Amino acid sequence: MALSSISKSTLKFLEELRENNHRDWFTENKPRFVEAQNEMKAFNQELLNKMSMHDEIEAIKLFRIYRDVRFSKNKSPYKNHFGVYLKRATKWLRGGYYLHIEPGNNFVGGGFWNPNSADLKRIRQEIAADDKPLRKIINSTAFKKNFDTLGGEQVKTAPKGYPRDHKAIDLLRYKQFLVNTPFTDKQVISEGFVNEVSKSFKAMRPFFNYMSEVLTTDENGVPIE
Repeated sequence: MALSSISKSTLKFLEELRENNHRDWFTENKPRFVEAQNEMKAFNQELLNKMSMHDEIEAIKLFRIYRDVRFSKNKSPYKNHFGVYLKRATKWLRGGYYLHIEPGNNFVGGGFWNPNSADLKRIRQEIAADDKPLRKIINSTAFKKNFDTLGGEQVKTAPKGYPRDHKAIDLLRYKQFLVNTPFTDKQVISEGFVNEVSKSFKAMRPFFNYMSEVLTTDENGVPIE
């Protein structure tokens, strides 16, 4: 059964898990986790249906709630949120979609979290040559309304090969290119929340389209095979 919103009980489970993040509590409340997980899967199916109306989605993934603590100082065994990733289809459609459900910290995000060195080099190359197309997108009314500003980690001064006084240095500093929109708990449990998530993802498309064109062509605009 498809769902258009997340229930109060799922948020309540995550809220209590945050306060009781240990195996004994989780084992005792395993039926509640299974119910919440199944609800997220049903919501994801409806989200996939909505997204397929305006984009090509190859896969949708609900991340495991179990944390890998081997190399982490935080030894809490469970995540206190549900994370969902949507992968766009084919090598020509770049950018990933992410949904984060956590009481008091719900959001949708997307973009380029960890571009490999070749992709980052190509993006910077395009920005250095002509920064106006990207600026037009991130300065548009629609972009600012949905995402406010471009986010992501940046180098402190200038990336290798570019002068500190380059006219596009503010964009060239980015190592990640991310956008996100927050949602309140009230919005998450409201009927039709899935539509709002889909709309936010759709609003990322001009940004994704720009990056897709850059990353699938060389510096002369010739498609990369």
